[in-house]
Amino acid sequence: MKLNVIYKEMPKAYDPSISEDKWIKYWEESKLYESRVDYSKKPYTIVIPPPNVTGILTMGHILNNTIQDVYIRYKRMQGYNACWVPGTDHASIATEAKVTAYLKEKGIEKKQIGREKFLEHCWEWTRLYGGIITKQLRKLGVSCDWSRERFTMDDHYYRKVIEAFVKLYKKGLIYRGYRLVNWCPVSKSAISDEEVIYKQTQGKLWHLRYPLKDSDRYLIVATTRPETMLGDTAVAVNPKDKRYSDLIGKKILLPIVNREIPIIADEYVDPSFGSGAVKVTPAHDFNDYEIGLRHNLQMINIFTSEARTNENVPEDLRNLDRYEARKKVIEKFQELDLLEKVEDYANNVGYSERGGVPIEPYLSEQWFLKMKELAEPALRVVKEGKIKFYPEHWIKTYEHWMTNIKDWCISRQLWWGHRIPVWRNKKTGEIYCEVDPPEGFKEGESDWEQDLDVLDTWASSWLWAHEVFTTEEDQKYYYPTDLLVTGPDIIFFWVARMIMAGLEFMGDIPFRDVYYTSIIRDIQGRKMSKSLGNSPDPLDVIKDYGADALRFTILYIASIGQDVLFSVEKCEIGRNFCNKLWNAARFLMMNIEKIEVDYNLLNKHSDIADKWIFSKLNSTIKNVVNALDKYEINNAVKLIYDFVWKEYCDWYIEIMKNKIAHGSDEQKTAALSKAVYVFEQSLKLLHPFMPFITEELWSYFFSQKNSKSISIDEYPKADDSYIDEAVEKEFEFLQKIVSSIRVIRGENNIHPAKKIDVTIKIDSLNENISSYIKSLAKIENLTFSKNLIKPKLSASAIVDGIELFAPLEGIIDIQAERKRLIKEIEKLEAALIPLQKKLSNRQFVENAPADIVLKEKEKETLWKENLAKLKEALNMLND
Repeated sequence: MKLNVIYKEMPKAYDPSISEDKWIKYWEESKLYESRVDYSKKPYTIVIPPPNVTGILTMGHILNNTIQDVYIRYKRMQGYNACWVPGTDHASIATEAKVTAYLKEKGIEKKQIGREKFLEHCWEWTRLYGGIITKQLRKLGVSCDWSRERFTMDDHYYRKVIEAFVKLYKKGLIYRGYRLVNWCPVSKSAISDEEVIYKQTQGKLWHLRYPLKDSDRYLIVATTRPETMLGDTAVAVNPKDKRYSDLIGKKILLPIVNREIPIIADEYVDPSFGSGAVKVTPAHDFNDYEIGLRHNLQMINIFTSEARTNENVPEDLRNLDRYEARKKVIEKFQELDLLEKVEDYANNVGYSERGGVPIEPYLSEQWFLKMKELAEPALRVVKEGKIKFYPEHWIKTYEHWMTNIKDWCISRQLWWGHRIPVWRNKKTGEIYCEVDPPEGFKEGESDWEQDLDVLDTWASSWLWAHEVFTTEEDQKYYYPTDLLVTGPDIIFFWVARMIMAGLEFMGDIPFRDVYYTSIIRDIQGRKMSKSLGNSPDPLDVIKDYGADALRFTILYIASIGQDVLFSVEKCEIGRNFCNKLWNAARFLMMNIEKIEVDYNLLNKHSDIADKWIFSKLNSTIKNVVNALDKYEINNAVKLIYDFVWKEYCDWYIEIMKNKIAHGSDEQKTAALSKAVYVFEQSLKLLHPFMPFITEELWSYFFSQKNSKSISIDEYPKADDSYIDEAVEKEFEFLQKIVSSIRVIRGENNIHPAKKIDVTIKIDSLNENISSYIKSLAKIENLTFSKNLIKPKLSASAIVDGIELFAPLEGIIDIQAERKRLIKEIEKLEAALIPLQKKLSNRQFVENAPADIVLKEKEKETLWKENLAKLKEALNMLND
C-alpha cells in the first residue's frame, strides 16, 4: 500500500517537556486506556500495588510502575482487553500519625476532639494532601484506567473488608486473645512482625547478680534490657548444665522489687551465653513468653502503652520512660553492689517501621486470625506452579514462611481504618458480629458498644485483587488478574495474604504471575534513603531527562534478581537513545519531502543490506516477545536498543543514504519505504518502554493510518520467512571488515574523507558486499589476493581468521605520525605513574569509596590498553 506520509517540519531536537504533557492530556481525554467488559476479547488485568495515600513518588515506584506499564501496553497492543486498575491504600498508621501531628500544630489534641471529629479531619487531610502519588505517576506515562481508581476506604471497598471479617469470624478463624505483640509506643498500637525493621545497634550487656533466697550465693544473669528485670518471674537454666543442677526449684529474691521467683530448667537456654543463667520476663520478651507458657509463669506487664513504667513496679520507679527506668535500675544495682560487670555488645534491635523507635514486646488483648487453614492451599498453588514467581528463588522464601506461619494479629489501636465489626452488649455481655450494627445502635447512646480497634491495613489490602472490581460482571471477567509486580519485601505482608484471600473468598488464585522487582541502590551499593541524601526525586529526574529516558535507563540496568545500582547520570543512556531515534526520524522526514513512501515496494530492489535488516528486524521481534513472555525485561530492552541504535541507525540508515543518492526514482522510493517500514516496526516494538517519544514520532509519520494512538496499534509479529541466518552471518562479516578498516583509519589519523586502498587475503567476495565495503569504509581500490605478503608500511587487521592490509605510504606523513605517536606515548606513560602510585597505596585502596577505587582501576586498565595500541602503531611505522 502507498503510505500517505505528509512532510512535516520537525524540531532539530526532541523536547520531552513539551511532548510529555501533551500526550498525558491526550491519552486521558481520549479515554484510550479505559477498559470495559468485552467478551470478544481476552482480558489482561493488572491491579496496582496501592501506594500509601500519604506517599510520594520514589525510584522504587518508578521501577515497579514502569514494569507494569510495559506489560499493560504490550498486551494491549497484542489485542488483549488490557485493564490496569490504579488506587491507593489508606495506610492506617502513617495517615493517623500525619493527621495527629497536623492537628497538634493547630493546638488540637486527638483525644479531646474524639473519634468522630478526628475521622472528619482524616478525610479532610486525605482530600487535601492524599493521592499526590497518583498525580505524580501520570508524569511517568502510566496507562492506567483512571476511571477505575480505587481507595481502600471507599464505601464499596470498606463494606467488602467488613464482610470478609464477619465471614471469617463466623467460620471460627478470628478470635480475641491476650497475647504478647509487637507494640509501637509512638502510634500506641500493635504492629505485625513484618513491620518490625531490625537494625544492628551498639549497646551494652549488663551482668546482674541475683541473690538466692536464704543463701549467700547468687546467680549472674546477662541482659541488654536491665529495666525489664522489674517484670521477671523466673530465672532459667539449661537442664543439662551441671553447674546449676542443684539449684533447680530453689528461689531467687529479685533485687529492687523483693519478689521471690523460681529457678527453672528449660532447654531453650544456651549454656554458653553469659553465665548460662537467664532472667525470664514473659510479658516483655517473645522467647521468655514461650518459656512462661511452658512453665505457667506469672506475666507481669511493667509498661504503659507509651512505654513508661506503670503501677506494677516500685513506687519510686513509676511513670518513667523505659530508658530512664534503665538508668535508675542500673544505679540501684550499683548501690546494692549487685552489678557484676558491663560489656559493649552489638545487638539486633527491632524498630517500628512507621514509629521509628524500638518496639516493645507488650502483653495486650488483640484480634487474631488463624492462618494454618488459609496457608495450606495458598502454599499448594505456588508449589504446583499455578502461580509463578519471577525470579523463582522467592518460592523457597515463601514456602518457609508459609510452613512456619503464625496466627496474624489483625487489630490496631487506631481510629483511621476499617473498624472491627464486633459489638458487645454492656448489660447482657452478648457479642454481636455482623456487617451492619445491632438494631438501635448509636455510638455512646445505647447498650451496645463497638470494639474500638481497626483492622491492620494489610487485612484490607489482601482483598485488593478482587474487590477493586465493584460489580459481579467485572469480577467474573477480569479476575483472576494476570500479573502482580511488587517488591520482595512485602511477599508476606501482601502477596501471600492476597493468595490466601483469593482462594478463600473467590475460590481461585488472585494472579498468575508475580514479578519481584530489584532493590534500587546508589552507585556505591547503599540502599537509597532521605537520611543519606542519595535518593533523587524522580520528578526532578523527569524534568531534566524526560520520563522516557528515566524509564528506559532503569529497565536497561535492572537485571532480574539483581540490585540496581542507579545514578542520575546514567539517564544519559535513555536520553542519548531518544536523541538517536529523533535524528533518524528527522533524516527520514527530510527525504519524505522529495520521495513518496510505498509499502508495495518492500520486496522489490532488495539487496543483502535489505535482506539483512528485515532478517534482523524479525529475529529481534521474535527475541523481544520471547524475552517479555519470560519476564526478561532487561534483555528485551537491550535487544531493542542494539537493533535500533547499532543495526538500524548506525548501519542501515547509512547504507540507505547511498541508495537515495544514486538510485533510480523507483529504487529511491523502495529504499525509503523499507527504511520507514522498519522504523514503524521499531517504534511499535519500543512503545511499551518509551511511550512518549514513540507516540510523538508516530504522530508525525503514521497518524494518517486512522489510528488514534500507537498504543492501540498492533504489536509487531515476527515473520519467520524473512529470518535468514546465512544473510545475517554474511552481513556480520561485512560489518567486521568495515569496522576494522575504520579502526585502522582512526588509529593512523587518516582524514575521514580520504580514500585508501585495502587488500583482503581471500579469493573473492560477493560483489554486493564488496561495493558496500568500499562505500562504507571509504576505499579507493579493494583487491583480493590469498597469497599476498604484508606490504611494508601498512596497517593490518584480522577478521574471522582472514587478514586485511591497508598500505599507508603516501597516505600519511610517516615522520609526523611517528612524532605524534611518540608524544602520545610519553604523555600517557607520564600520566600512568601517579595513577599506579595511588593504586599501590594500601591506605587509598582500603579507605577511599569503592566506586572511586573502581573508577581509578578502570582508568588504569584503559590507559594501559591505549598505550599498547600506540606502541604497536609506532612499531609498525618503524618496520
